[in-house]
Amino acid sequence: MLPRFSQSTEACPPHPVVGEPHGRRAMPADFYPVDILEDNPEVVQESAGAYYSTFGVQAGTSPEYYSLPTGEKVKLEDASVCFLPMYRDEPKHKILVLVNPQDRKTVLAVYLNKSWWSIEEIMKTSDPSREGLIQVQSFGERIVLFILNYVIFGRLERNLDDGMFFLPHSATEHAKILWRNGAAIGFYTIKMKGSLCGRNTSECYMLPVLDTAFVRRKHRREGLGMKMLHDFCQTFATEDALGISCPISTAMYQVCHKFLLAYPEEQDRLWQVEAPGDWCQRVNIWLKIQLESSLSYRKVTCQATSEEAESCHRESFQDDEPRPSDNEEMNKDSRSRETTEKIKENKDYIMIEDEFTPQPPSKESSNQDVQWNAKRRSEKADIVENKPAKQVRPSF
Repeated sequence: MLPRFSQSTEACPPHPVVGEPHGRRAMPADFYPVDILEDNPEVVQESAGAYYSTFGVQAGTSPEYYSLPTGEKVKLEDASVCFLPMYRDEPKHKILVLVNPQDRKTVLAVYLNKSWWSIEEIMKTSDPSREGLIQVQSFGERIVLFILNYVIFGRLERNLDDGMFFLPHSATEHAKILWRNGAAIGFYTIKMKGSLCGRNTSECYMLPVLDTAFVRRKHRREGLGMKMLHDFCQTFATEDALGISCPISTAMYQVCHKFLLAYPEEQDRLWQVEAPGDWCQRVNIWLKIQLESSLSYRKVTCQATSEEAESCHRESFQDDEPRPSDNEEMNKDSRSRETTEKIKENKDYIMIEDEFTPQPPSKESSNQDVQWNAKRRSEKADIVENKPAKQVRPSF
């Protein structure tokens, strides 16, 4: 495992000289924030606060810029930076971010270790031991989890029409980051058995629950959802029951279907649960998939049978000569037959889809290209900006 701090001071220089456009550091490309960042949130925040305070005394000096990968330059000034709270339950812990002045919901870079880092750089690691699903432990890994969850999924790779997003995680959230080829590409979080269901309740989870999960868009459809489910089940191999937080999206049902077909020994262990997960708050996922598939198939079959019977009834009168008063009615029948034929042409496709693609019990819209277990509804989807008291600024 590579040393994380041995070269951090020398390798990562302070903020560039005033007036010089920048965006990349004059440092070895082998080191990234997760590898060199001190495991001390207070030190990181103090450094960011000290840098932010310099914006108030920069009048008359040459401006500084951050260079985007596209070549565009963003002026580093008070109007383009803000602090974001990292945790849902500890607002005092914040990180300094650079936002797009034209779209203040878009985070461009994060200030860490006396330098600006792009979002993609924060996702990288030089540590070869970070491969596969790794438990989040260090503060640097917490930052990676925050960026994956709140910035990449919440702002860059989420379908804005689906009305779903993940809130910032708590400071003690149990999570695993999925690393592949030196980059973080996904994560999932767990509500541990015996942990509180919330800050304002004394109820505790009665079983381990997979709460949120996300895979970056360019790495989807590679079996990583099944990989996460398998890791979750193996992590709690001695538990008789495991939960997946309700509601479960259509995409997640499909992942569960494939997983439970591949690992039938897990069919009795996986449950859709509402907190805290008592027996009256659980539904066996495999049983629900089978019931929904069966009901959907019968519904389509009955509908098709009814349409065929109606079509046959109309066809029995086709040899009769239409009376003058029947012309309009015959035209209607002709159009109905055309519609029926179109339905019959698509019937096999509908039945195949319903037979092999389990549908969730709810009527939520689904999007295969979004995260497969986004469970919270969007009520306050905008980034909450936290600025020092020196100036009142609009939120975005």
